[in-house]
Amino acid sequence: MNTPAQIVLVVLSFILIGIVLLQSGKSQGASSAVMGGNKMNIFTRTKERGADKIRTIITALFVVAFFITALLANYL
Repeated sequence: MNTPAQIVLVVLSFILIGIVLLQSGKSQGASSAVMGGNKMNIFTRTKERGADKIRTIITALFVVAFFITALLANYL
C-alpha cells in the first residue's frame, strides 16, 4: 500500500532527475583533472549567471523537498 508521501517521493524523484539532466556541465575537461592535465584548475571559483543560476536554485529546492518527503515517507 502506497502512502501519499511515497507517491510524492516518486514524482519528486522523476522531476529531480529531469532538472539535473537539464543542467549544463560545469567541468570541461574533467578527465584532464583526473589524469593530471594542467589546463583546468578545479579549485577556481566561477559564478553562475542567468538560467544556470536559476536551475541551480530550483535543483536545491527540489533536493530539500525530496529529503523532507523521504523522511515523511519513512515515518508515516
